[in-house]
Amino acid sequence: MWFRQMVTTIPFSSSPEPFLLLHNESLHIMPDTQPAHALLELIAKSQLTSLSGIAQKNFMNILEKVVLKVLEDQQNIRLIRELLQTLYTSLCTLVQRVGKSVLVGNINMWVYRMETILHWQQQLNNIQITRPAFKGLTFTDLPLCLQLNIMQRLSDGRDLVSLGQAALNLHALSEDRLLWKKLCQYHFSERQIRKRLILSDKGQLDWKKMYFKLVRCYPRKEQYGDTLQLCRHCHILSWKGTDHPCTANNPESCSVSLSPQDFINLFKF
Repeated sequence: MWFRQMVTTIPFSSSPEPFLLLHNESLHIMPDTQPAHALLELIAKSQLTSLSGIAQKNFMNILEKVVLKVLEDQQNIRLIRELLQTLYTSLCTLVQRVGKSVLVGNINMWVYRMETILHWQQQLNNIQITRPAFKGLTFTDLPLCLQLNIMQRLSDGRDLVSLGQAALNLHALSEDRLLWKKLCQYHFSERQIRKRLILSDKGQLDWKKMYFKLVRCYPRKEQYGDTLQLCRHCHILSWKGTDHPCTANNPESCSVSLSPQDFINLFKF
């Protein structure tokens, strides 16, 4: 589960670009973590200095609420840990180059925020996930073909590795060559794959090693269950599946999906 801000969209009277009014006091649970995480990571990695002082403060406030939610639910720990590390690395670079970059506010305030991030990371590292007392049917009780079929739905190789570490029989399934081959073909083009061929000791393609090599060289395929839609007719942003006051004859044909990077690009001049 994740937080998302309730977005009210108001078009400029003289500009085709959308204007967003973010209600920070009204936070809603979003079922898909990926778009929210990708947006926060983009800001933490490269867009932090382009935010105003108020926006930077709001970004840290939203991040704090997300961390508290993760600490409470003990879900999406890895995603938040990686996000905090990305933000901390960016801030280290910016603080060291404070005279050459734009960080709004007193430098001591940013040092304090960095200490806060380290504290959050320590809290996440201290989480002890307890196994629930459940005596019913478990994942490993399913037939092997069903286990493998479910594992084929995972789109992140790190999740496959983590699943393989949960039990010995799952480890064997997580090493399935066809599983990693499909994962490579899902995220990357044939041309990209041909450039990163790796052979195993047996002379076969090592799809697992190739996947992690490809991840380091190329972006993975974006996949989101809940995305923002931009109406090309009235220039209003809305969440997919929600209505907006569009005057077009066929509003659905005017809407295009926006990835987190597309959303960030709307604010570049």
